[in-house]
Amino acid sequence: MKAKEYTFDASYQPQVRTKTDTSRIMLDVIIALVPAMAFAVYQFGFKVLALLAISVASAVFFEWGYRKLMKKPGSINDLSACVTGILLVLCLPVDAPLWMPVIGTFFAIVIVKQLYGGIGKNFVNPALAGRAFLFFSWTATMTSWAVPKALGGVSVAADAVTMATPLSILKEGGDIAAQGYDYLDMFLGFMPGSIGEISALALLIGGAYLLIRKVINWRIPVAFIGTVAVLTFIFPRNGYANLDWMLYNLLSGGLLLGAFFMATDYSSSPVTLNGQLLFGFGCGALTVLIRYFGGFPEGVSFAILIMNLCAWAIDKGTRGRQFGVTKEDLKAAKKAAKEAKA
Repeated sequence: MKAKEYTFDASYQPQVRTKTDTSRIMLDVIIALVPAMAFAVYQFGFKVLALLAISVASAVFFEWGYRKLMKKPGSINDLSACVTGILLVLCLPVDAPLWMPVIGTFFAIVIVKQLYGGIGKNFVNPALAGRAFLFFSWTATMTSWAVPKALGGVSVAADAVTMATPLSILKEGGDIAAQGYDYLDMFLGFMPGSIGEISALALLIGGAYLLIRKVINWRIPVAFIGTVAVLTFIFPRNGYANLDWMLYNLLSGGLLLGAFFMATDYSSSPVTLNGQLLFGFGCGALTVLIRYFGGFPEGVSFAILIMNLCAWAIDKGTRGRQFGVTKEDLKAAKKAAKEAKA
């Protein structure tokens, strides 16, 4: 009689079973982005929908095509490509030509994500990397901001009138109030900017949804936004009062979009709790540094990408020791490992 064959699971214990999977997480992210997308359509018109449709379709196609070509299992059902396509468009100005998301998603999906093994193995955020590639390739287009509907902007289906963003005004030492902006306008989103970054209210609603659903935790967003708040309050510039300078920096640019939806990317941010706080602090400090001393008004994207490259070191430096293991044990283990290699 043939003996039964058993398969043993040798993975680390304990194991927790949950109904949450990658597609559920990505669906939650898409739901959280709906308020920002809806407000963008209201402010900039239906071209936003065209850019979103092209970006998502091309992201899904490139992911499917690459994995098909490399004879790897399909992964488009996890919705991660859809999220990358949406986030890329939310970082673009509405006047971006329709071909631009195609190039951006190719770079994000194929170069940044799939060449390194696919979801969970990319060391920087794909959407931000795609945005950075487009920014340096077509800087003029990526820094041209259409006047939104609330400020009397024309239809963006044709060539639209452009205007400076609040961050550009701050960078040049101008007076925000003299340009007709107030805190309420900036909080609601009645100002120019990238498609998905203009409404702080919409982004806060989406961020709260992710926190409630436990898709993200509070550490990175709070450390990120809090660091920007503290530094801009302590070091105001161009004659602004401390509080005014801080609020203008918090409510303009891509800070909230980056803090809730970009910096919290699982694969390119630290996994340790202390590491996440340090990561958020680094993102905030670099954002303020680039805004103050860099050549461009905004620094959120570059700050996150730089900190993405440091995530492995942060995890290594903040990793806790196994219970019951002393420093002497670790030193002895390291010494034994060196001797074994010698």
